[in-house]
Amino acid sequence: MFIGHFAVGLAGKRLVPTMSLALWFVSVQLLDLLWPIFLLTGLEHVRIAPGNTAFTPLDFYHYPWTHSLVGAAVWGALLAGGWMLLTGRRRGVALLFAGVLSHWVLDVLTHGPDVPVLPHGPYIGLGLWNSVAGTLAVETSMFVAGLLLYAQARRPRASFWALMIVLFALYLGAAFGPPPPSVKVLAISALAGWLFLPWAWWSDRAAGRG
Repeated sequence: MFIGHFAVGLAGKRLVPTMSLALWFVSVQLLDLLWPIFLLTGLEHVRIAPGNTAFTPLDFYHYPWTHSLVGAAVWGALLAGGWMLLTGRRRGVALLFAGVLSHWVLDVLTHGPDVPVLPHGPYIGLGLWNSVAGTLAVETSMFVAGLLLYAQARRPRASFWALMIVLFALYLGAAFGPPPPSVKVLAISALAGWLFLPWAWWSDRAAGRG
């Protein structure tokens, strides 16, 4: 799942508007922000295997530290606890933690049985990615709902809509474009996810209240 995660971040901003949209995007995407770093350091692995599922050519056979339930809980605790210590604020901390865990839950919905509970299993997954139409319907519906929730509370500017268009275009490119030529290229391109954070912060700051 990709834009479905961002939809949860948009909903989080509606629930706790005092937290930046960038922080919410960090929360819901933290596992995927860390994943390419773990790939490049050899701590986790993935195969490019066209046909592995109908929606993605990637075989996620080893990502115990970023994408297990235990790993997600640890990263969520570090993010939420670090934010609380840094700001001295407690409001929204539990939701920030839940945002990290939501990534694991949504991955269970979309992946095949490759999502670890503990770092080395058991592995679960409901396999929505086996249906391109089903995946597009679920994620697009979530994304539209997230946009509506955000727009009801804020007056988004052009910079926000430009970011949303880019995210959706990347989603379609990943769904219908060719597979990455190598794992290294995949990992390096995935690091670009960090670039969306300052863009989200800027566009959210520019938005007025609804």
